[in-house]
Formats: sequence, C-alpha cells, structure tokens
Amino acid sequence: MTNLFQAAGLDREAPRPLADRLRPTKLAHIVGQDHLVGPAGTLTRALKGGRLQSMILWGPPGSGKTTAARLLADQTSLVFEQLSAIFSGVQDLRKAFDRAKSRRETGTGTLLFIDEIHRFNRSQQDSFLPHMEDGTITLVGATTENPSFELNGALLSRALVVVFHRLDEAALEELLARAERVEGRPLPLDREGRTALKTMADGDGRTLLNMAEELFASLASGAAPLDRAALAALVQRRAPLYDKSRDGHYNLISALHKAVRGSDPDAALYWLARILDGGEDRLYIARRLVRMAIEDIGLADPQALMQALAAKDAFDFLGSPEGELGLAQAVIYLATAPKSNAAYLAFGAAMRSAQEQGSLPPPKHILNAPTRLMQQEGYGARYEYDHGTPEAFSGQTYFPDGMARPQFYVPPGRGFEAEIKQRLEHWARLRSKRGGP
Repeated sequence: MTNLFQAAGLDREAPRPLADRLRPTKLAHIVGQDHLVGPAGTLTRALKGGRLQSMILWGPPGSGKTTAARLLADQTSLVFEQLSAIFSGVQDLRKAFDRAKSRRETGTGTLLFIDEIHRFNRSQQDSFLPHMEDGTITLVGATTENPSFELNGALLSRALVVVFHRLDEAALEELLARAERVEGRPLPLDREGRTALKTMADGDGRTLLNMAEELFASLASGAAPLDRAALAALVQRRAPLYDKSRDGHYNLISALHKAVRGSDPDAALYWLARILDGGEDRLYIARRLVRMAIEDIGLADPQALMQALAAKDAFDFLGSPEGELGLAQAVIYLATAPKSNAAYLAFGAAMRSAQEQGSLPPPKHILNAPTRLMQQEGYGARYEYDHGTPEAFSGQTYFPDGMARPQFYVPPGRGFEAEIKQRLEHWARLRSKRGGP
C-alpha cells in the first residue's frame, strides 16, 4: 500500500540499493525464468487468460518471486498488498482480509502476496481458504521450501504451483550487464574475476547485485581489474543454500546416497563436500554412511560396514576438521565397493512373510526338551546335530511344519557374495539329495 512518504514522492529521492533500482517493470524482463515469463510461459498465459488464479511461487532466493508477484498485480489492476509470514500473525491477516473485502465492495480486487508462506502454521494457512474461494483475494505465496511438504493440501488444491529456477550463468551475466548500464561503467573485474563473482552468487540474483554494488562503491572508476584472488579478499561469498531441517538437507543427502549406490566416487565426494560446507552434523553423515554400507553393499563386501563404523569412530576421536577425512575415506570405499541389496531385500521379504503367516510354531525337532513331558510330546525328536554329519550340514528343515520353503536371500555373483552363492548352491544340492525341497 502507498504510504505518505511514497505519496509525496520522497521515496524517489531516497537512496535505493542497486537490486531495487534494477527491479524489472515488465514481467518479460525477469531473467532466467523463460518457462514462466517467455511468450509461451506459464505466467504469460495466465495474464492473457484475463483472470489470475491464486498461486504458490516456489524457488530459491533471488530468483524473482517477489518481483513477479508485484508485476502480476500491476498487469491485472489488482491492489498489491504484501505480508511476511515471518513478521505477521493472525491479527495482520484479519486486517488484510478486511481491507480486501472493502475494496471488493468497490469493484477492486486484491493480490495478497505472502512471503515465506511456509512459515505460517496449519490454522493460519486454513484462514486463506474462504477468502480465496469467494474471490476476496488472489493469493500469491512465495516459498523456498517444497510446497508438498510445507503447505496444507487444501491450500495447494486451490492454487497453482509455479516453479522458479535457480539463475544460471547466462541470467547472472545479464544482471551484471544491466548493473553496468545503470552505473555507467564496467565492473572492475577481469574475465576470471567476473566468472568468480557469478559463482560466489550461487544462483541468487539479489546477492549478485549486492556484491556488484559493493564493488562499484569500493573501487573508483578506472581502478585496475580484480582477479579471482583479489575479489575473494574484497567480497564475501554467499553462504551455501543448505537448511539442515528442510528440503535442501534431504536433497543433498539423497544425492550423496545415490552417487555412492551408483559407484561414482567423484560425485559422492562432491556431494559430501557440499554437505560439509553447509554445516551438516558430521555424526549424522556418519550414520547415513553406515546405512549405505548395510543397504547397498551388504555382504558383497562385509568390510564396508566396518569402514563406515571406523569413520564414525575416527571423527569422534579426531573431531573437525581432521575427522572429516575419515568420512571422505569411507565415502570413497563405499562408492568403489561391489554393490548388493540382497540382504536388504531378504530382510524385507522375511518380515512380510512373518506378518502374513501368523504365529506358526517352530518344528518340534529343533526345540529343546528339558522335561519328560516335552520329550513325550516329541520335542527334540529326530534332531540331527549338524556338526556330527560328514559336511557339517544335515539338510533338515527349520521352517514351521506345513510351510513351503521360501527363498528370501538371493545373493548376486558379485564380491564376497559370489562365494556365499556357491555355498548356498552346494547346500541346496545336499538338501535335494536328502529329499528336501
């Protein structure tokens, strides 16, 4: 809403950050989001349709979500009203709804933009529903978190989810070119320094322009261009995008796990470095490595589990940063180990069988018979002591009476499990000779 400061035109004389001065005035000028604002983009088509529906703008910081919301309001003649879920509560929402109702009575619509909408709790999110349904507001919410996890299903069913992408190098270069046109001079960077500046922005357009503004302010016109090292000494890089309790956390851990499973040690080391750089709990990483050793390697290399546990112990003993090398060693070992999920699948199959078969008792011949009554009932009768047989293998059944013999564990012919497979095939032949299944 326009305040007295803005109405008097004083805001035009006040100092404005470079990012604000470069804020696009047309939807098509938003960089890096052609799938949304290009000629056939989602938002372009929505505007041509004549009626804007409520939507959730999902994407990383600095990708243009807030700018897009403002321009949607301008191009649909809706009054733009903005709230932040971080600083707003129930009373703020009620006042915003009341203002929207008053405008609606005069034939004016309201685009209510909620920044960080995922910060609202379930009841606060539910409060939007009736006002969205009767047309009092067109809700546009912005979030950096996966809406599927953070927003109510009822809210998502009434809104279009619009995905903003991380800005690529071409989009960041366009922003730098615009900044240079506004400032009337080139950035004091050589080619290597310019590339480093875009890398330091980490896909965030706002961060890139803030760093560019810092360079313009720090270095006079005509200053010698900075290389990568000089730039790093002058400008702090953007903090890595990694929220240990949210989407980024699970995405990067998943990437590490998949790279290990895919036997790619270089990719696995890259994702490990990204996770460490983001500040993840090192012991959490160690626990995940133990899981990978069990789930994806198993008995194909029994030493994999030992390596993962040793990495945990090494970190406990050495601490950071020396202990992180133990995690890296374990990642390399796991990624280069032969892979097998046979034990993982076997356990799952055994659990399903146990649940489906009910409480079948063990066969009596493998039960101990410490009392005469138990002996009379056949407990322990005809049990064969395996060590007393020629091959230390009796071939008798250990499944409940009447239960068909299943096969849960099917080792592949990789790594140590190739030897296990040979043993199992040998025992199967002995069992067959005995007359068993």
